Amino acid sequence: PYIEPRRHYRFDEDGITDEIVEERRISSYFVPIPKAKTRNKQQLRLETEWTQEREKLNDEINRIRERVALWRQGGYQGITSVTRRLLEHWRDPERERRLFFCQIEALETAIYITEVAARYGDNWIQNSLQAANAESNPLLYRVAFKMATGSGKTVVMGMLIAWQALNKLANPQDGRFSDTFLIVTPGITIRDRLRVLLPNDPNNYYKALNLLPADMQDSLLQATVLITNFHAFKLRESTAAGRLTKAILASGVSDASSFTETPDQMVRRVCRDLGKKKNIVVINDEAHHCYRRKPDGDEPRLKGDERKEAQKREEEARIWISGLEAVKAKLGVKVVYDLSATPFFLRGSGYREGTLFPWVASDFSLIDAIESGIVKVPRVPVADDAMDSQGPTYRDLWLRIRDELPKKGRGTEIGRAH
Repeated sequence: PYIEPRRHYRFDEDGITDEIVEERRISSYFVPIPKAKTRNKQQLRLETEWTQEREKLNDEINRIRERVALWRQGGYQGITSVTRRLLEHWRDPERERRLFFCQIEALETAIYITEVAARYGDNWIQNSLQAANAESNPLLYRVAFKMATGSGKTVVMGMLIAWQALNKLANPQDGRFSDTFLIVTPGITIRDRLRVLLPNDPNNYYKALNLLPADMQDSLLQATVLITNFHAFKLRESTAAGRLTKAILASGVSDASSFTETPDQMVRRVCRDLGKKKNIVVINDEAHHCYRRKPDGDEPRLKGDERKEAQKREEEARIWISGLEAVKAKLGVKVVYDLSATPFFLRGSGYREGTLFPWVASDFSLIDAIESGIVKVPRVPVADDAMDSQGPTYRDLWLRIRDELPKKGRGTEIGRAH
């Protein structure tokens, strides 16, 4: 897990094989096949095939990976002294708690895009990311890191904060960096778990996981880090009036939304603890929940619970991204870093379900994490379809176990209930 993957198991049309390929797996993903209206055995079989037609190569990610690898091999040229110290500290083989390669590669990618790419004629990287954002997030500049669950995304957030903040504090005039951060999560539980990213928290990761050299620890206390969940972006009622009062007052005004916060008021409420800070860095945790629906996208034909679930997801996504756009308009947002194991568009987004966010810059997939020994092989439940003359085992479970149970109590209510 501490070095770049050098070999992988090959996939074929039937799935993963035991054949080892002596090189790193290229970044790709498998496009889901739409569910058929009528289902039969042939269609069920096709839905689980790993055919070449379904595989989508992530060409931009692979090109960026190659450029970052060359830069790494060349000794990290073209970076600030602060960034160099951090990279040397993170890669130190004598560390008590070594960092995973995938964690360091995510930071290398962010650093290369911000500090290095333009110096070596790789402006195409930022141009490609900006084009992807112009189509899907025209008011924001987002860079996404795809990291498998269990590969340490929270640690990467801490590394991003340390890299950005310490560079800004060392050179306040450098517009590439910021010392102010807004971390947005999809729920309260995750928000509380991310308290380890607050520099003044007694259990913070910067000290607990030795993310910074000792002489830089105190400097990070000057950074401002705010953690919230996207629900806070929902516009609240600004006037505490009863329903009847509102109805009476609304009859005399043209816009009943006068009783609701404006986006500016919402930003002042949510970002109050940021003070007068501007041009902040946003970090989205589980960022696949944050997207703007494609205006001209196809409307999936959903019914019942599926339709309600899709509408709920779309509303949550709208609140999240609209909130970030309001923060950008009020305070300025330098960059949005997205972290997710599954940065794919969801059903009902207007994009084809399972399409990768086009602003993903690095990829360390679940199969990579399994082969690197970072996460365990998932165990998939298997249906009991073993047949004998009496049918499936669990169809008549009582008939199969009753003779083995104690006879005492069978006639009682308790016995019958059991």
